Amino acid sequence: MKKIAFVFILILAFIISINENIEAKGKKQPKIPKVLTQDDIIKRIKKSGGTVFPVGQENKGYAKYFTGKSYLAPLSADEDIQIANVTFEPNCINHWHKHHKSCQILVGVSGKGYYQIEGEPIRTIEPGDTVTIPADTKHWHGATEKSWFQHLSIMKKGAKTTWLEPVQREGKLKTTKKQSSKEETSQEEKEGKDTQNDKDNK
Repeated sequence: MKKIAFVFILILAFIISINENIEAKGKKQPKIPKVLTQDDIIKRIKKSGGTVFPVGQENKGYAKYFTGKSYLAPLSADEDIQIANVTFEPNCINHWHKHHKSCQILVGVSGKGYYQIEGEPIRTIEPGDTVTIPADTKHWHGATEKSWFQHLSIMKKGAKTTWLEPVQREGKLKTTKKQSSKEETSQEEKEGKDTQNDKDNK
């Protein structure tokens, strides 16, 4: 009898344990808060469609040097440094160009963009990326085919820009061939009439 009672108690305890497990699974477990990484935060900002800087006005004064609409928002009134937030609609890039008397620092703000220095591969710019374009260096930059793109442009006050030929495009962007120094000099002389004081910080 003692053995039968002992076995019965074990069976009963086993049944109670199973029932408790079933009930526990049926209840919603509290969610453990996820620690957001910088990448997570950036993705959420992108999904929100917002921007930390103003978009500014449509950049009509330089429209002929862009393949689509761009927008400019000056951010600094400093006498020595000019900072602007530049916004590109999808598939909008600017022409090849050079900045004189100043390097140009590009800081990715939102979306995804491209930049290319002559003779080098096309590279992407995303939020948080920083690119330094040396003075007198032929380059271009703008948005990818399907994404809006914003970057900060930081340059010395009084820097000048020489706008050159459009980027060669066939479907997806392809790296253009590097010109010889003679060809480049001839092109710059031809386009020299368009050299302007880049107050708009392109």
